[in-house]
This record gives sequence, structure tokens and C-alpha cells, in this order.
Amino acid sequence: MKAKDALGRQGEDVAASYLADQGFTVLERNWRCEHGEIDLVGIDGRDTVFVEVKTRSSTAFGHPFEAITDAKLARLRRLASAWCEAQQGARPGVIRIDAVSVLIRDGGVPVVEHLRGVFR
Repeated sequence: MKAKDALGRQGEDVAASYLADQGFTVLERNWRCEHGEIDLVGIDGRDTVFVEVKTRSSTAFGHPFEAITDAKLARLRRLASAWCEAQQGARPGVIRIDAVSVLIRDGGVPVVEHLRGVFR
């Protein structure tokens, strides 16, 4: 596994644990369809939440949230719709797209930031 992929996997692990500690129920990780992939799908209260996780080892090339472009948000919206359609009859209630930033510096404790409802 490439170092970048391993860092991304570690960031998703950290994000999933963080969200679970915040009361989320994680339903899916790395859900895929023909249109792409959703990092995490979960339930927060009555909301069905689709989470984009961005992990970096430094901010040398910008904050992790800066990697979430308008095009990426539009893709996430389409993916959220595809996930809902794939649930066959389930009613997801309120749909929300969140972003989680994970900064993992060498030997340090991961720093997690969570933006709720970046795109409703």
C-alpha cells in the first residue's frame, strides 16, 4: 500500500472513531458505485450523513478542507442520492454532507476538525 493510501486509511479510521465518540452511528465505509466513493455514511440523530474525510500529514500544501472543491461537493451530492436510491425503500430523512479534516503529523496525536452541513 502506498504511503498516501495508508495515511488516507488511517485518517478515515480516526474520523470514524471521532464521529462514533460524538454519537454518530457509522453505517458504511468506502461505499462505492459507478459514480465514485463516499468515505463514510452514518446517522446523527435523525440525519443521514455523508462524510468526506481529508487527511494530511502537514499543512504545507494547504489545510485539508481546501482540497474539497465545489466539483467534489457536487459529486458528493450525486453520490448521496445514489446511496439513498440503493437503500430500496428506506427513507433517509434529512440528508447532510459533512467534512472531516484529519491532520496526522509524525508521532503526534491526530487533530480532527468537523464541519457539519457543508452542503445540504
